[in-house]
Amino acid sequence: MLLVRKISESYLDAKLFGKLVLARKLNKRIPLFVYIMVTNRCNLKCIHCGSSAGNARANELSTNEAITLCNDLAELNSDEVCLMGGEPLIRKDWHIIAKQIRDLNMKLLIISNGYNINQDIISKLVKLEPHSVSTSLDGSTAKTHDYIRGVNGSFDKVMEYISLSKKADLPTTVITTVSKLNFKELPGIRDFLLNKQIAWQIQVATPEGRFKGKYALSKEEFYSVALFIASMKKEYTSKEMPVVGAHCFGYHSKYLPWLSLYPGWNGCQAGVSILSIKSNGDIIGCLSIPDTKIEGNIRKKSIIDIWNEPNAFSYTRNFKVENLGENCKDCKFGKTCKGGCTGMSVGYTGKSHNHPYCFYKIEPELFKEIK
Repeated sequence: MLLVRKISESYLDAKLFGKLVLARKLNKRIPLFVYIMVTNRCNLKCIHCGSSAGNARANELSTNEAITLCNDLAELNSDEVCLMGGEPLIRKDWHIIAKQIRDLNMKLLIISNGYNINQDIISKLVKLEPHSVSTSLDGSTAKTHDYIRGVNGSFDKVMEYISLSKKADLPTTVITTVSKLNFKELPGIRDFLLNKQIAWQIQVATPEGRFKGKYALSKEEFYSVALFIASMKKEYTSKEMPVVGAHCFGYHSKYLPWLSLYPGWNGCQAGVSILSIKSNGDIIGCLSIPDTKIEGNIRKKSIIDIWNEPNAFSYTRNFKVENLGENCKDCKFGKTCKGGCTGMSVGYTGKSHNHPYCFYKIEPELFKEIK
């Protein structure tokens, strides 16, 4: 799952970094990064939507249930809580849920497609003092963005949102989900974002939900996107172009620097430091992985009990080297890498611990080297 947050000069604030390092050292599991899908309802029809969002689920959490969920997350010592969808700002009580997160001293992040943003919503966001407000920009032209997003005019709407957000001095992030449909437009998006102090997260579309495999990046295209991110990190300061690759990019390259926001790769964090909640209360480690990994529902068991269940999230918590798939089983980094991002691995190969686009594996293929 993506880790969208405010990108600063230090990239990761010292307090949160300390929590992350300490938890790893003590082998303690804390859901530091939480993603709540507050609704499956959406006003766009994105080609790459892994949730096939559109209509709201019939049994989505009530306001009171969402408030109880936030209280429980605070008890679990969660640090960042991100509201997303579907389109979260369609939900009428979104600001009530968001306020509860802030009142509990957790960082608030919001991901919106920007289509229905107006001054009233911007004013509410300003009062909430979010850690990050993110929106999606999937093309440098209206033609590409609108095609991917499935609604004409969505490009103009997101541009308006970005403008309103910046005028309100909100910590603004743009997310670009890359596929064959738009990877050649990355330079154009870069030119638009340069020197605007807007954080940019680049991630890869994974075959799930509405996204069809025929649009997925090839290994060569995937690596070219990684080279593009690396070149920007080298050419620009983090103030000029605060850009990161999502955790789908990696790992152990001989030539490329670490591209993600968080330091190093220590295996998939779903159920370790990342926790996700679907709009009906289903608990899953990451929203990018299949429903077969659902651990329970907060209407039947509290999220505290689900998180603390010894056998929960076994695919990450109880990982063994023997679990590595054919792409990773002979890798010298297998024990710590654990087969890369679970979402990418399952989406592309149908198996966990089997990331097919790992830099360490594909670089010899791309550059005709001998290991």
